[in-house]
Amino acid sequence: MSSSVERKRIRKSPAVRRAEIVAKAASIALSEGLECITLRRIGEDLDVRPGLVSHYFPSAEELVAEAFGSAATGELDALLPEGGGDTSTVERLAGFLARTSGPAWDDISQLWINARHLSRYRDSLRVRVTLQGDAWRGRLTALIAEGVERGEFRTGDPEVVAMQILVVLDGLGADPVGDAEGLPAGVARMAFRVAERELGLREGALGS
Repeated sequence: MSSSVERKRIRKSPAVRRAEIVAKAASIALSEGLECITLRRIGEDLDVRPGLVSHYFPSAEELVAEAFGSAATGELDALLPEGGGDTSTVERLAGFLARTSGPAWDDISQLWINARHLSRYRDSLRVRVTLQGDAWRGRLTALIAEGVERGEFRTGDPEVVAMQILVVLDGLGADPVGDAEGLPAGVARMAFRVAERELGLREGALGS
């Protein structure tokens, strides 16, 4: 007696499916650019109908904004994690600055440039760029403020110092050379030196 087993198609929950769509779009955003995100492209990459993608994101503009937010948040968590346990704030800031000269920073820098340009024409993306900018500034400000409380940093305005550091990093990320190895040492390490000077640290305290 023969029998056949029907393969059952596993239906993903809405939350899981939506997260899958956003994750795929965020990956494309980092590797290829926000312009490459379309409902059809996501459907093809996930092997689902474009109509399923549009069920969660009626327009590509909404998906682009969500993808940027997801990618920017993920990179922030990787480059500047919240909390540090017993690790000093000097070590955590040094670790963040060291990671800003690696491939992950190059990707996120290009994504920010991409997003800022496109946000001139896309309202949803412009809102998300503003929110993510606030998140990055807030995370770094909190670290500096913690360092002041611990007596490791000296500054009367942690937010201003955080903004100075991020402005320098933005400028370096936008440099046409494309990576720190192609820049003079005095330029490539500029964010380190600015942070040390503004936080009352000796030169080289955050990395030579």
